[in-house]
This record gives sequence, C-alpha cells and structure tokens, in this order.
Amino acid sequence: MKAILRSYRQAPRKVRLVANLIKGKTVPHALVELDVLPKRASGPMKKLLMSAIANAKENDGIALEDLFVKEVRVDQGTILKRSMPKSHGSAHPIHKHTSHIMIELIASADVAPSKRSAKKEAVAEGEPKKVSKKTALAKVKAAAKPKAKPKTKTK
Repeated sequence: MKAILRSYRQAPRKVRLVANLIKGKTVPHALVELDVLPKRASGPMKKLLMSAIANAKENDGIALEDLFVKEVRVDQGTILKRSMPKSHGSAHPIHKHTSHIMIELIASADVAPSKRSAKKEAVAEGEPKKVSKKTALAKVKAAAKPKAKPKTKTK
C-alpha cells in the first residue's frame, strides 16, 4: 500500500523533519501527530497518508487501525533555477527545491517485533541481564575491598 507525491514545492530537508516523526508509528498515531504539528509539510503529508489509507482499504480491505507506517521516503525533485537581479547589473541564482515523497503502509500483523520489545520479553522471561565489563569489574572490586572501620573520636 503506497502513495506517492511528486514535485512538492518545498525543500526535502524540511520535509524530512516531518517524515521522520511518523516513520515506524501506527497510522492513527501518525494522523494525530500530523494534526498538531506546526510545520508546513504536515498538511500535504497528512493528505498523502490519507491517500495511502484509502489505497489500503480499497485494494486490500484493511482497516485503519490495523495499518502501520513502514517507510516514508523523501527524495530530491527537480530544482527550478531562477535569478534575482542584484546591484551593478549582475544576477544571483535562486534555487527552488522540490521533493518527491513516498509513503508505504503495511498491516500490523506483518510487523516484526522490534529489538526493544524483544529485550523486554527476554528480561520478563528471566534471562540474565547483560552487564558491561566496566560495571562487572567495579562490582568485583567493591566486593573485594575490605570495609574500613569508622573512626571514633577519643578525648
């Protein structure tokens, strides 16, 4: 389930800020984030996401709640080259950047569990927790060190 927006008249660098926020999230959560985001690219990005949702419903019959944002790619489009008149009869170049945006959705059942959730499950099952060498060495030194007796004041 894909949707593509070509030649969107905003620089890819600015659009990627919005794209990275919704990447890897559920579709309802992504829609809420795009609603409250105060960036210019959030409007067209939401419209594109809605188009991808409509594609998923129409072609595969998948409900909105079951969708997950697999990939959001923002590529550089054509650059419109203009010039601005400057002093002494010279002209300076103006580059008007465009972007190509592609959103890909998948069903939530197709999503593999992330590394973070796999670690949580491993800890819950009772597997020993991994400790770094530095931490282990500090614990060993602390255990081997004889405890000093508290000094008492004598008169």
